[in-house]
Amino acid sequence: MNKPWLQSYPEGVPHEVHPEQFKSVGEFLEASFKKNASAPFSVCMDQWMTYADVDHASAALGAWLQQLGLEPGSRVAIMLPNLPQFAVTMSAILRAGYVCVNVNPLYTARELQHQLNDSGATTIVILENFAKTLQEVIDQTPIETVVLTSLGDMLGFWKGHWLTFAARHLAGMVPAFKLTRTTPQGRERKIVSFTQVLTKGASLSLKPANTDLSSTAFLQYTGGTTGLSKGAVLTHRNIIAAVLQAEVWFTPAVKRIGDVRKVNSIAALPLYHIFALTLCLLSIRWGAHMTLIPNPRDIDKFVDVLKKRPFHLLPAVNTLFNALLQHPHFKSLDFSSLCVSQAGGMAASEGTAKRWQEVTNCAMVEGWGMSETCAIGTNNPVNATQFSGKIGLPLPSIDIAIKDDSGQSLPVGQSGEICIKGPNVMTGYYQQPEETAKAFTDDGFMRTGDIGIMDEHGYTQIVDRKKDMILVSGFNVFPNELENVISLCPGVVECAAVGIPDEKQGESIKVFVVRSDVTLTEEDISSYCRDNLTGYKQPKYIEFRDELPKTNVGKVLRRELRANK
Repeated sequence: MNKPWLQSYPEGVPHEVHPEQFKSVGEFLEASFKKNASAPFSVCMDQWMTYADVDHASAALGAWLQQLGLEPGSRVAIMLPNLPQFAVTMSAILRAGYVCVNVNPLYTARELQHQLNDSGATTIVILENFAKTLQEVIDQTPIETVVLTSLGDMLGFWKGHWLTFAARHLAGMVPAFKLTRTTPQGRERKIVSFTQVLTKGASLSLKPANTDLSSTAFLQYTGGTTGLSKGAVLTHRNIIAAVLQAEVWFTPAVKRIGDVRKVNSIAALPLYHIFALTLCLLSIRWGAHMTLIPNPRDIDKFVDVLKKRPFHLLPAVNTLFNALLQHPHFKSLDFSSLCVSQAGGMAASEGTAKRWQEVTNCAMVEGWGMSETCAIGTNNPVNATQFSGKIGLPLPSIDIAIKDDSGQSLPVGQSGEICIKGPNVMTGYYQQPEETAKAFTDDGFMRTGDIGIMDEHGYTQIVDRKKDMILVSGFNVFPNELENVISLCPGVVECAAVGIPDEKQGESIKVFVVRSDVTLTEEDISSYCRDNLTGYKQPKYIEFRDELPKTNVGKVLRRELRANK
């Protein structure tokens, strides 16, 4: 296959990566933990954690999970924001030979129930702030073990003391909850604290995991065309390949620091999201450290954190770049150490990119990837001096083909569906063979649903979207899910959801509703959505109509609704 992008690679970037140098993600993690034991791993609320801390804590948690008697490959859910517990829990699950199931902590009970049931997770590690949501559905899920953690559990725990502010302030922040201690089948349900688990696990030995590169490492959930999210099966090979691809692409940008272990990566994007997760693993590969931002919506505190020490890698979605630029004190920060401003998750706007470069003197570098590709796909060279408006070049070991509807590759300059092949691409959707079959072409490329054009230098530009997916601040929202939920609202006959352009978040959700009850209001529907859909899935606009435009066979014409919004 002709690969015009290789001629455009920055000097020193190899054409291929070799994930076979590790036998599993667990081995990859342990190698970094040992090599960088005394180095800082992360800082959160001014509390530091070293690589040795993560090593010891994850070994303890992993050993405790093993003594539960879980079968190899069992799924363990993680429902945590960006706290030190996240990396510890993720590492523990993988080192113990189990599968990580990342869960959005802000999910509603309905969304949580589906993901736990679909994944078959029997164990969950959850911040107690979100336990009330779990309480609502736990008896309708396979969950048999709950590990509850609080905000302060690792903010000083390994120094032998507790942070009193956490105990003082969290009492009013944690909704009251009561998890049933008996499953519907009559078995005892274990409900233990994170600190108890670490203490008990410290006296146990972590047994070697029986995993290899073909074993599943993550079930990363993404929107489903049938209205329900589906789990992308990401193997140990997929994850390691993605980390190595990111490493060879980003290392040239941070060379001026002198030592990649000194890199401070800002982890403001949620670690349960594939974009931040892969960059977290890149930081571990480097032996660098992360600044954890548990709540990036609090821009005041976010900017205060950025003032405290030099930062080198700042990944964000367009909305977060915008929010920082609008803060009155952001311009006064010292940007002299900023090496990479990585945009992803959603389309970056030219206006935001221009303002960002004016303020920081660091060009915004846009990339493109999916949950199904471990967030890795294409990226602009990190030594770029200006925003390109394109999604960049395929990273090492990745092939990109522009194909027509029949799966035939098109020549350079013609628009078609962007299709991707590489060691970072998922093996399929969990227990959904039909969806998996539809996702791949006969020659092994994964269909992405994005329509693009590749130029003669190998740079691709997205020009349209084949799917009806809505992209809200970097999160995939599928109309079918919204329509399925809203159709259950009393008084709704039928509805259709579309995405409309939004300067701040890329797209906003608009729902067109046909109602049987004229007393049904926009607020009634909004309230129903707040109860059943997480924040980014809630419609910003609601419009009532007498009927929806449809094809002759009765299919709603979403394109027409978008055009006449």
